Amino acid sequence: MTGLRELKKRRIHDAISAAAIALFLERGFDEVSVAEVAAAAEVSKPTLFKYFATKEDLVLHRIADHKGEAARIVRGRAPGEEPLAALRRAFLDGLARRDPVTGFNDTPEVLAYHGMVFQTPGLAARLMRQSAEDEDALAVELDDGRAPAGLPARLAAAQILAVQRVLAGDNWRRLIAGESADDAYPAAVEAAELAYAQLRSGIPIG
Repeated sequence: MTGLRELKKRRIHDAISAAAIALFLERGFDEVSVAEVAAAAEVSKPTLFKYFATKEDLVLHRIADHKGEAARIVRGRAPGEEPLAALRRAFLDGLARRDPVTGFNDTPEVLAYHGMVFQTPGLAARLMRQSAEDEDALAVELDDGRAPAGLPARLAAAQILAVQRVLAGDNWRRLIAGESADDAYPAAVEAAELAYAQLRSGIPIG
């Protein structure tokens, strides 16, 4: 019985999400009200808020699985593997899989979704708050579990996640300009290798 109840909840959750994303992509995040999303999903506003605490959650829940991902990668790395090497490997694997979190997925809906997140101030601000939490979690892992992490670990975490954000943004802009993921793949890999080499060696400016 519990299984059926959970299945029903998942279906309602997915229906609300699908209705919200479709409306937001069609008209813009700021132009659609929560009431309109509820009506499109055929649920009441109180029901909608049982599943999504805020309007922003209707969008960003799609990337919620990636919250704290960098910390998990470092924590789960192979014995003897350095943290930066593990993060580089994971990012390159994501490019090869066309993982949307790398910005490197040319599916039209994914490109439109990223554009909405990057270009809507409220969503971008919420994403930055999540990034700050990810930095804290990664810093703790880089500092062997010490919380709060020391300054060197916090600086390293901030630099690493900033690099990943820049790479993802550049990948999205390359694809939205019309390149296919297959054609852009060598350049995306080259950019990632350059970025992680710079993280390792320091900033070549000055």
